[in-house]
Amino acid sequence: MASPDGVGHDSFRNRRRRNRARFALAAVLTFILVAVGVLALVFYEIRPVNLKIAVGPGGGEDLKLVQALAQSFARDRAAVRLVPVVTGGATPSIEAFRNHKADLAVTRADLDLPADAQAVAVLRKNVVVLWAPASAGKGRKAVKTIADLAGRRVGVIGRTPANVKLLDIVLAESGVAPDKVHKEQFATGQPAELARDSSLDAFLAVGPLDSKITGEAIAATAKARGELRFLPIDVGDAIAKKYPIYDSEEIPGSIFSTQPARPEDKVDTVSVNHLIVARQSLSSVVVTKLTRQIFAARQQIAREMPLAGKIEAPDTEKDAALPAHRGAAAFIDGTDRTFMERNSDYIWGLVLLLSGLGSAGAWFRSYLTRDEREAGTKMRDRVLAMVAKARKAESLEALDALQHDIDWILRDTLDCYDDGAIDDLEPFSLVLEQFHHAVQDRRAALSTGPDLVPADSPPVPAAGA
Repeated sequence: MASPDGVGHDSFRNRRRRNRARFALAAVLTFILVAVGVLALVFYEIRPVNLKIAVGPGGGEDLKLVQALAQSFARDRAAVRLVPVVTGGATPSIEAFRNHKADLAVTRADLDLPADAQAVAVLRKNVVVLWAPASAGKGRKAVKTIADLAGRRVGVIGRTPANVKLLDIVLAESGVAPDKVHKEQFATGQPAELARDSSLDAFLAVGPLDSKITGEAIAATAKARGELRFLPIDVGDAIAKKYPIYDSEEIPGSIFSTQPARPEDKVDTVSVNHLIVARQSLSSVVVTKLTRQIFAARQQIAREMPLAGKIEAPDTEKDAALPAHRGAAAFIDGTDRTFMERNSDYIWGLVLLLSGLGSAGAWFRSYLTRDEREAGTKMRDRVLAMVAKARKAESLEALDALQHDIDWILRDTLDCYDDGAIDDLEPFSLVLEQFHHAVQDRRAALSTGPDLVPADSPPVPAAGA
């Protein structure tokens, strides 16, 4: 059966079904894309991030501390996890960091750090300890001050060149030419060899005040060479001003031994930070989370590892010698932002995107239903034309045929209304009502007329005319 506008009814309904299917497919694809975007953002925020951290040497206190932090983070299912990469010490750790074999590194601030290295947390302060035998051997003058080290031999604990560099700075600022002092380096595990070397006039160690290495070296030299004298670094303030990477510090009395007291009184010295560094390019959000986790776990770990209690915040001032990472500074200064604050631009962008997609969807739906809107207008006009046909129908069969056509038009019109192609049925209802009135009037006229004369036939002439 063909519809009155000349278009096959089945073809019209098939086209409408195809349009519905296209719009439904577009809506489903849009929903999937938006859902994937939202899920991706949520997953990005809640996923655990694994950071490789270069630390050494194996068996050292730094490695034990990092392992304790890593275990604490894993146990608490923290957002950031640490994966230790064991190296030979602070210098090899920096090399691993520089070669992108690690995201973080535990190192000293006075080493040759990459330009993009920034501080995350200070693990401890390494202080310089200088000491010498209180009485020299036969024919030798005892070393009482740093100025007496000219022409002498100093045993330096640790193979890192940073210790020798630091000693040279102390000597130069104290008025002693560094090249006038012979330095001999010993491994950290060689306190006995250091103590037995009678050619050494003084000794230097750089480490925390409670360092086992420094304590054993002092005890060994005291046993082999007699009572000791600790040499003050009176130029600590000058060094700190000239080399901001160092700080002036004091060694408390009796810190290394109480009987006898070593040292007998406090001693001026200098210190350098031992810290965790990260690349400037590392996500500030990740570093903020990491810094928060470190300071949250610090007190708990310190119960079993006192070294953890020395963790401090880095200097967040802009003119700091080693600037703090912006993520660490955000946590320390209390300027870290919430999820909504960090992603407000993305959220507003998503709202605008959804609004745009809604407008695009409305346009797309309008585009798909353009033929249906045109068909709806044509159907209304067809019914209007059928009103005139109904008034001129020559038989009841013709009226029945018109009524049958109206039934198809009405069904298609209601389908278009359900699809949204027609917004208002009132104009169509008005025309349809006129059609029914015309059919009723014409049906009544045809039923009552004696000869069923058509309404438009010419008048019959009178008799005798």
